[in-house]
Amino acid sequence: MNYRTQAEYYIKGITSGVIDAAEVIAWSDEVIVAAPKSEDWMIEISSCSSDERLKVLGLLNTVQGVADPVELAALLKAKGLE
Repeated sequence: MNYRTQAEYYIKGITSGVIDAAEVIAWSDEVIVAAPKSEDWMIEISSCSSDERLKVLGLLNTVQGVADPVELAALLKAKGLE
């Protein structure tokens, strides 16, 4: 799954209130460890505190790429966000 798809999932989750910033920050930490090269958004999200919901949301919007609609729909459905 690409980063843009995951970012869209987290954007929708944060805006609907079912995902909090701490979950996104934890994901970013995992991405930094696994990625061959860290990108600015990864480091910036990882550096946020859990009460910086709007900042995290803004940084998720900077993730490059194209979301896979099928994978995104499956993630959202699993979270109850159809």
